[in-house]
Amino acid sequence: MDNQFSLDGKIALITGASYGIGWAIAAAFAKAGATIVFNDISQALVDKGLASYQEAGIRAHGYVCDVTNEEQVNALVARVEKEVGAVDILVNNAGIIKRIPMHEMSAAEFRQVIDIDLNGPFIVSKAVIPGMIRKGHGKIINICSMMSELGRETVSAYAAAKGGLKMLTRNIASEYGQYNIQCNGIGPGYIATPQTAPLREIRPDGSRHPFDRFILAKTPAARWGTTDDLQGPAVFLASAASDFVNGHVLYVDGGILAYIGKQPE
Repeated sequence: MDNQFSLDGKIALITGASYGIGWAIAAAFAKAGATIVFNDISQALVDKGLASYQEAGIRAHGYVCDVTNEEQVNALVARVEKEVGAVDILVNNAGIIKRIPMHEMSAAEFRQVIDIDLNGPFIVSKAVIPGMIRKGHGKIINICSMMSELGRETVSAYAAAKGGLKMLTRNIASEYGQYNIQCNGIGPGYIATPQTAPLREIRPDGSRHPFDRFILAKTPAARWGTTDDLQGPAVFLASAASDFVNGHVLYVDGGILAYIGKQPE
């Protein structure tokens, strides 16, 4: 059974993995035996990521690359193939969110979110698929979202991009499953990060922030998720254990999508 989940000898490219969810997934892959390759938008972020991996005892290969630039992505994949090897596992993690009411959002802002969160995964997947076809196998994991299924105030562009990413996931599975390439998604719930820490702090009077109360009331697990919660599902989707799982989005959300929420008191 351990061999089913082993990533020994595999080369994994995780986009935008200098920190956060991408970093946590890369760390899990490394523990499972994979060689880690990641990119980010600037040298400063790549250097930050390399330092974090080194501190964790992980040897990683970091590159500067804008996932929305097809020429840069093609050059990155060619360089990785030359310096490290052909990519076995791709995680399309790089993404942004802009919380702006739709009627106040400019078309340029909308396009920027779509470009990074949807066009980026298309461009990077397109670049690695030929190498996967040559190798006779491949795993692509798209970081989707609960907004692949739900709407919410101020995230029209993000929801549109993540809904599109869900369908891109299914279409890659449909088009390339014959080449033994599996493309699946992970849909994180609300994950505790340094950015959300102020929302989760207990106030001096012992009360919780309204948004914290909202998340706990909507989540059967009655807690925020952690980046560690995403590691096992990611290893599963990257390993031989999921060889007959294709076109699926695995929601790691503590049960939010299955739950109507608590009745207000």
